[in-house]
Amino acid sequence: MRFSPAFASVFVQAVLHQEFVGPKSDKLLAQPMPRVVALYRYPVKGFTPEKCEALTVLDEGRIAGDRVLGIRFANSGVPDDAWSEKYKFVALVNTPALARLHLRFDHEALRLRISFEGAVLVDEALDDKGRKRIPAAIEDYVLKLDESPLSRHPERLPLRVVGDGVTPRYHDNEAGQVTLHSRESLAAVAAAIGDPDLSERRFRSNIAVEGLEAWEEQSWVGRSVRIGRVNFAVVRPKVRCLATHANPETGARDLPILTTLTGAFAQEKPTFAIGMVTSGAGGQIHVGDTISLIG
Repeated sequence: MRFSPAFASVFVQAVLHQEFVGPKSDKLLAQPMPRVVALYRYPVKGFTPEKCEALTVLDEGRIAGDRVLGIRFANSGVPDDAWSEKYKFVALVNTPALARLHLRFDHEALRLRISFEGAVLVDEALDDKGRKRIPAAIEDYVLKLDESPLSRHPERLPLRVVGDGVTPRYHDNEAGQVTLHSRESLAAVAAAIGDPDLSERRFRSNIAVEGLEAWEEQSWVGRSVRIGRVNFAVVRPKVRCLATHANPETGARDLPILTTLTGAFAQEKPTFAIGMVTSGAGGQIHVGDTISLIG
């Protein structure tokens, strides 16, 4: 029996569809792609986050509005517009009770509002007056704490606000970097430490994702990923500090995160999350965006 060319073409396409899109790949197609489930940025270094539905990734590889301000010690010896390590700021690493403060930053008006237990401590624009009142309010709050980096260090006073409120520059790493972790890795740490309600806010990532195996994101170091329409090079695992010990609600150092990471997971250094830089142009990323390895 002979078939017409048109029938033969349709038949071949049907066979190819069965071979590559049919039952053999049903399992693959049924697996959901990893997705972004939460986005965060931190207007003031070492203070509480903003939870966002979308973030703008700049071409330089930083998040717009992220770490655009800091509260720095007087004796830091660093120009206001220069990067410095976290230990030269009032931050969670040395002042865990900062977690109890509620921060709101108006990125358009360049105005910072900080409150504590419903009472406003300061609400000022980033003008000359505000740049005096903001650190003074933080100084007054921190000096009353049991764990304070100021009480025995008068040389660190007065505190000062650094940053223009626009340029992201006060990250842990001088190169900036966007940070990402998976909820599956978070669940692994929660199980190891015995706290099923372990909050991802302890780790201060920009991006939280779901749909991976625990610690799978660590295998991306040296590779490239696409989140939504933005491509990233994954450049390093993220080594953690004492800021992770601070409960993001109470400010108490209540969980031994660092020793859990090194002990339960045989890590040489306490590691959680990855650091990324843009590979090409920046753009917007959104909650719900898919994530794929591209290189």
